Amino acid sequence: MATNNGDQAQVAAQLAERWEQDERWAGVERTYTADDVVALRGSVIEEHTLARRGAERLWDLIHNREYVHALGALTGNQAVQQVKAGLEAIYLSGWQVAADANLSGQTYPDQSLYPANSVPAVVRRINNALARADQIDVATNGTATKEWFAPIVADAEAGFGGPLNAFELMKGMIAAGAAGVHWEDQLSSEKKCGHLGGKV
Repeated sequence: MATNNGDQAQVAAQLAERWEQDERWAGVERTYTADDVVALRGSVIEEHTLARRGAERLWDLIHNREYVHALGALTGNQAVQQVKAGLEAIYLSGWQVAADANLSGQTYPDQSLYPANSVPAVVRRINNALARADQIDVATNGTATKEWFAPIVADAEAGFGGPLNAFELMKGMIAAGAAGVHWEDQLSSEKKCGHLGGKV
């Protein structure tokens, strides 16, 4: 686990250098500096291994393949079966969670009516199932015979509110191990299914 107790100026300089040199950050425009980011960190920096590894793998896949095969998974077992079948990425749709996997246990339309932490909870469940498949593989074969941790791209809807809601949702996605997250560019309070017209 990394700490943020060193020279903050040095840590900020290293972060700014990564932003400048890593192609991952090319074209990103920021309204803040690396110093601003470092100043907001606490003394302990959590290592979100699943999210980091997944994001790196997803980045590699989308930059080195013409396309990446993926299907939507609603359960951990579905995800395990997809990886067994050779799929290299998993998609988790908000409409799936609204209909069948939200934390309220209700069935909703695709309008962000379900609890905001539902998608991160399903991401965590899927990663737990993939971790178990990996453990069984290693226990049985002495090593992993495949890459079980397929990157998960998750639907964050329109953020479930204002900037703080979106911030907390993204923290939950990272902690759960999401490799990628997409957001709908529409007013959260007027959210409509992405396939429908009349969005604000």
